[in-house]
Amino acid sequence: MSSKLETLADRVRAVLGDRVARLAVALGEVTVEVRADGYHDAARLLRDDPGLAFEQLMDLAGVDYAAYKDGAWQGARFAAVSHLLSTTHNWRLRLRVFAPDDAFPVVQSVTDIWASANWYEREAFDLFGIMFAGHDDLRRILTDYGFIGHPFRKDFPLSGNVEMRYDADQKRVIYQPVTIEPREITPRIVREEAYGGLAPKR
Repeated sequence: MSSKLETLADRVRAVLGDRVARLAVALGEVTVEVRADGYHDAARLLRDDPGLAFEQLMDLAGVDYAAYKDGAWQGARFAAVSHLLSTTHNWRLRLRVFAPDDAFPVVQSVTDIWASANWYEREAFDLFGIMFAGHDDLRRILTDYGFIGHPFRKDFPLSGNVEMRYDADQKRVIYQPVTIEPREITPRIVREEAYGGLAPKR
């Protein structure tokens, strides 16, 4: 681990204290996981502490761990993962929080800390069903208003639940149950001996 990453990891531990559930350094990045009840406070400290100064939230995404590690995952199912940037110190941090309830995943909104979280949180709500308490306009952003379910969840059917089409008799767009039969498609692989003009080695 580089001295810069060590400095960042030590500073994060010192500033967040017992809010840290886990901290890991891997592949040149620091990831800190915080408890849901301390998430909002941790986010504010990460932004306001002058030794960390994460002024920018670059990204926030939902994650569904339902089938993670081939189903061997034992923890909470849904998480919100943010990528933070400090232009002051020129370092980055990944911040992760798990929603404690899989049936109704809720974590605190951080839109009052980073305004850029607004649409990201709406996207995580739309695609994963993660609720962000305190968000003042939490509504779908990518799917249709009448959409049922959350399409990035691992248990969402690949073909969806409904399909949309134009009905010429009614002269409007209608929704109807999906008519596509689920099937497994195995791609046909063609291998040529001299693909791309390369002769096989003998």
